[in-house]
Amino acid sequence: MNMDAKTTEPATGSRSTLIERLAGKLGVSTDARTVYGEAVTHDGVTVIPVAKVAYGFGGGIGSGKDGQGEGGGGGVSASPVGYIEIKDGETSFRRITDPLALASLVVAGGVAGTLILRGIHRLVKQDGSASS
Repeated sequence: MNMDAKTTEPATGSRSTLIERLAGKLGVSTDARTVYGEAVTHDGVTVIPVAKVAYGFGGGIGSGKDGQGEGGGGGVSASPVGYIEIKDGETSFRRITDPLALASLVVAGGVAGTLILRGIHRLVKQDGSASS
């Protein structure tokens, strides 16, 4: 799930205030409860979602024929990595695997293998024609 927050300030605003407000907007919108919901308990089993969260920021100051200005933007990305299961006093982490990530890894490996085999074939073909 991706959420973006963008803001633009006139040149009279403080740069630290702009960054603080941007970080505040992103921080408020991102935690495991907001993205995935509250921990759930049913029949003596409690499940707590676990997420990986990444932030990115950018900003700048400039001037042009219409005056001066500053602006900034940022984004946050959160993705599930698993959940914590609490049952009968035992706690365990259960990883959620992403089948799409595995598929892309297999495709990348296939492409790399094909390129390597083509390179080896060309080298062998060149060596064979050079010794004749």
